[in-house]
Amino acid sequence: MVGNGAPAGATPGTANVTRLTLLAPLDGWATPLDEVPDPVFAQRMMGEGLALDPTGATLRAPCDGVVLTVHRARHAVTLRADCGVEILMHVGLETVALGGRGFTVHVAEGALVRAGDALIDFDMDLLAREAKSLLTPLIVAGGPAATVVEVRTGAPVRAGEVLLTLLVQGDGAASAATGERTQSAEQSVVLPLVHGLHARPSAVLAAAAKPYAASVFLAAQGRRANAKSAVAAMSLGLRHGDALTVLAEGEDAAAAVAAVAAAISAGLGEAPVPLAEALPVPSLPSAAVPPHDEPPVLEAQPPFAPGETAVIRAVTAAPGLALGRAFRLQEEEVEVPASGLGADAERQALANALDRVRARLAAAVAHAEEMRQTQRRDIFQAHLAILDDPDLLDEAQAAIAGGEAAGSAWRGATDRSAAALRALGNPRMAERAADLIDLRRQVMLALAGREPQPVILPQGAILVAEELMPSQLSNLDAGRLAGFCTARGGPTSHVAILAASMGVPALVAGGAAVLRIPDDAPLILDADRGLLHVQPPADDLAKLERETARRKVLAEANLKAAAADCVMADGTRIEVYTNVGKVADAVKGVAKGAEGCGLLRTEFLFLDRQTAPDEDEQAAQYQAVATALQGRPLIIRTLDVGGDKPLPYLPLPREENPILGLRGVRIGLRRPEILRTQLRAILRVRPVGQCRIMVPMVATLDEVRAVRDMLDHEREALGHAPPVQLGVMVETPAAAVTADQLATEADFLSIGTNDLTQYVLAMDRGNPDLAARLDALHPAVLRLIRQTAEGAAKHGRWVGVCGALASDPAAAPLLVGLGVTELSATPPTIPDIKAALRPLDKAACVALATEALAQESAAAVRSLLARAGLTVAITEGAA
Repeated sequence: MVGNGAPAGATPGTANVTRLTLLAPLDGWATPLDEVPDPVFAQRMMGEGLALDPTGATLRAPCDGVVLTVHRARHAVTLRADCGVEILMHVGLETVALGGRGFTVHVAEGALVRAGDALIDFDMDLLAREAKSLLTPLIVAGGPAATVVEVRTGAPVRAGEVLLTLLVQGDGAASAATGERTQSAEQSVVLPLVHGLHARPSAVLAAAAKPYAASVFLAAQGRRANAKSAVAAMSLGLRHGDALTVLAEGEDAAAAVAAVAAAISAGLGEAPVPLAEALPVPSLPSAAVPPHDEPPVLEAQPPFAPGETAVIRAVTAAPGLALGRAFRLQEEEVEVPASGLGADAERQALANALDRVRARLAAAVAHAEEMRQTQRRDIFQAHLAILDDPDLLDEAQAAIAGGEAAGSAWRGATDRSAAALRALGNPRMAERAADLIDLRRQVMLALAGREPQPVILPQGAILVAEELMPSQLSNLDAGRLAGFCTARGGPTSHVAILAASMGVPALVAGGAAVLRIPDDAPLILDADRGLLHVQPPADDLAKLERETARRKVLAEANLKAAAADCVMADGTRIEVYTNVGKVADAVKGVAKGAEGCGLLRTEFLFLDRQTAPDEDEQAAQYQAVATALQGRPLIIRTLDVGGDKPLPYLPLPREENPILGLRGVRIGLRRPEILRTQLRAILRVRPVGQCRIMVPMVATLDEVRAVRDMLDHEREALGHAPPVQLGVMVETPAAAVTADQLATEADFLSIGTNDLTQYVLAMDRGNPDLAARLDALHPAVLRLIRQTAEGAAKHGRWVGVCGALASDPAAAPLLVGLGVTELSATPPTIPDIKAALRPLDKAACVALATEALAQESAAAVRSLLARAGLTVAITEGAA
């Protein structure tokens, strides 16, 4: 059998070693990975290996083994050799885009193959026409540490000829050679985690396995991962209901397997949900799943010429508007030798560097704890956990044992782990890869004997970079940083979370155009709209500077007048409330002139905890908000979770499209004990009558009636005689078009424009590729707002808006013209909204709305508002 040679002897600092020979899987020309025109392969992000420029059209097995995976696009296959090494073969470059065209697969996942067996046939003519390249990488992608000792490149090869020889390290080889019997154990379990094996349970899993001397692994779907490594466990991509096997080898193997299996069955710190209790959800065909295995390459382009204007669309990471000049952040280059000074010296060098970075991270955690910056603390604690990840350390140590320098070994280990997370097809996991790259950079700086150099920012700098790391952002002077825009990144990355906590406007995923921005170029960063204006004309820039200064003066005047009620010039009364997420928001809202709270998001009580809040805790928190409002009306939205807001103690079935699944009122009716507890807590708030109740995600009249029945029952049980207003949120098109029916049961209707917009336009607001096109001023959304107001008016019900559109002062006259009489906004915008409406009369707003409804696009509506001069009239009238 090919690949099961005898042990090759011990290598200093390692366990026993087995020699694995890989045969050429194709006829073709063998070439080094460095010549592959794709950095994922050329930079060894997936692993060591080589590439073949094929002259034959059949891909064959390079050794005996088992088929781990066959990619859904049929262009790639992974084998695991008998010694555990995983070999990836990827036919052509960017062939995933062919969607399987031109490929014929001869094997299935789990099949046993012998060296030379046919795996995939491919149409060379088709690939030559439509693929980036025919080059076919062969990569050592996983399994036990392996060192390439012989490789054939720069020459033609025939399928079946010796191509590559590896030395594979591992205790299993020693046992086979000596005949010693190693204790082993295994146990099969089913993953009971509704949200899969993500970061937090992976860390709990690793903590459960680490106390045991045995080697502990998870095996699932033909792959195996070190259970003591949170990164490795996450990279399996396991989901609720997946079957897996816990395996261990060593003197305490049985105890280790029992402990880890028990921890998994218990939920790894989350509420376990047996598969039988989850509702069945149909699976989408694999072809519907977008590929994420290859990160996009940012092609180099010439910089923008002096004076050349451009507008770059990006994804909002943290809201806000900034005016400043570009400051290009260049990553510090760290050159490291490929070969080391000896295994002992390199191991010590890596240990010293890790200690230095570990000390710096521990200090950052302590400082964040002292400053009560919980998000920053959690991020750096996660970095500390990754730094001690055993798989990363083992892989780096194995590379050092094979002759690599510490820096090269650490870089290879972190890059391969980052690539594995990106390949899962989960955007959040892909964003966690940035944390690995951050730690790679910090450790390599320490290996070079250097500390991260502080970046001296000019005042008002807008930082532009390919990608920004959490450690880099945390070391910048927030007082000088006006904002930042990166070419890569995601809206839920740790950098995005830090930016929001620092109050720094930020855009991410702007693409290659961000790298074209020259140093010191004037920029306008509009993170609210996802736009970066590059080198705007001098007249526009000067106008914006004057406008910014003028708005500052007028904003002060607006604030002075904000305490008074909002009454329009013709006497029309518009209530301007505030959105609240915690007690402090209510205090801020009152200070800015809020006349009440139009939306209390009760999720703040339910998130980031392992058990649901009881009735007493909820009642105390709602009472605190009511007290902070000083008697003003308080509209409390019942729990709105599900979709993108999962709770560990509220098990829900796995859903292919959770945004269309169990959300809002649907969960309340499915788990009535949670909704009843919340209703009782709200009814206990004093004074009686201050609170109103609002139900989220309503789509049908029977949902309103069901909640009304619950509310009436709890009122009677508490002896709460006065009626309580019950309203609904209009977030679905169904609710908007049947508003006249809902108004027969609901006392008021409040429009959530964020969700309504995504459902009307069929665009997921969590999708960064669609974020720039998701605009609540689209005429289709505006027409549903008008239909809601007309339906409510038939029964004398009032209509409010509590979504993001209500916080746009320029949109306030338009909403009033559509029939809205209450706006619930963020505290900072309240003075400007009141100032926007006071100089106007209702008839002018109705005329504006009529014209807006006739427009063809959101952009046309925005142009209409600008032509109407409302923004200018707003601020000047308020002054």
